[in-house]
Amino acid sequence: MESTGETVADASRTSPAGGVGVVPLARARHCVATGVSAGLAAHLGWPPAIVRAAFIVLSFAGGAGMLLYAWLWAFMAVAPGDERPTHRAPVAWILVAGSAAALLTAWATSGRIVEAGGTGLDWWFGVVLAGVGLAVASGAWATFIDRPDPARGPRTELAVRISATALLVITALALVLGPNAYWYPVPTFAAALAAVIGIALVYVPTLIAQWRDLTAERTKRIREEQRSEIAAHLHDSVLQTLALIQNRAGATSEVARIARAQERELRDWLFAGDTPADSDLGTDLRDFGAALEIDYAVTVDVVVVGESRERGSGELAAAAREAMLNAARHAGGEVSVYVESSPEAVEVFVRDRGPGFALAEVPGDRLGVRESIIGRMRRAGGSAVVRAGAGGIGTEVRLRFPDEEAGRG
Repeated sequence: MESTGETVADASRTSPAGGVGVVPLARARHCVATGVSAGLAAHLGWPPAIVRAAFIVLSFAGGAGMLLYAWLWAFMAVAPGDERPTHRAPVAWILVAGSAAALLTAWATSGRIVEAGGTGLDWWFGVVLAGVGLAVASGAWATFIDRPDPARGPRTELAVRISATALLVITALALVLGPNAYWYPVPTFAAALAAVIGIALVYVPTLIAQWRDLTAERTKRIREEQRSEIAAHLHDSVLQTLALIQNRAGATSEVARIARAQERELRDWLFAGDTPADSDLGTDLRDFGAALEIDYAVTVDVVVVGESRERGSGELAAAAREAMLNAARHAGGEVSVYVESSPEAVEVFVRDRGPGFALAEVPGDRLGVRESIIGRMRRAGGSAVVRAGAGGIGTEVRLRFPDEEAGRG
């Protein structure tokens, strides 16, 4: 019931001296059920089979192995990572099956206990409680473990909860209407009461999860209200002051560029919220333009029209960044970046107001434009054109990349 250990083993650290350090004690994010044995084995440097066997052997010593396993599962942290933890084994359904087996066993042995004059009644009562406990555990596992698991989710949680509830309802009715209710009413009704309490406990994890969601939503709402108050105050003071500095200092001065960068960072912090911006093409070019304004005497305006599916890590973004860098380095002043997305293609226009240049006059050993822009776009299946700007002022770089989904359609 644990992971293969590959994820945990990959987290080994290298000491400054060059040797391999101790693997952190952590459970793998992708495991069969809990990842305890594999995580402990990776930490100790032992084979996972030996750790699993040790847990099994210790379980016969008064349940020490099971208690140690549960303690480690409760206190071992999950290995760091961005992906949600996944569990391959259907543990919730296994618990439901175990509960059904225990309760069916108790129902099948009810008549024998009456015939034996009450012999084995304690054992029968313990089996019923074990079945109820397994049903409750299945509901808790489905809510806290399976619900966040992308391979299962709320549907699995609902199915497990309904199954456990139906099983406990049938058990309570069978106990009350069975033969033991007449001959041994006290233990029988106590077992039926335990089944009814178990039905309520099956839904307690769901209530806890909903309470957590409501608390998180309330915290987020309060944080957004505070952010709005701060934004309103700063908009009336700091942001207007930064805008005034830019207007008075001149667009290309050092003071104006620093003020513009600070204004952009402040606006991103105020209005972007807690969710990080997706790395699409427009966001990537805006961030790159902000960095250029700090390093060069330039102001970069990025305008995006249409919804682009192009990512910031693609070849089009790399070619656009190279064109923006050339404009900032050789032209300066104002640089305009226009991104237009259509169902057929994504186009990027980078325009500056510098002295301009003719591509044919660029020496052959200068490969920045030829390879980093034109060659890159050609190899990626797009196109790039470098020409003079409107009225012969400055330079315009036009990049075009066809939409792959449109091409397939």
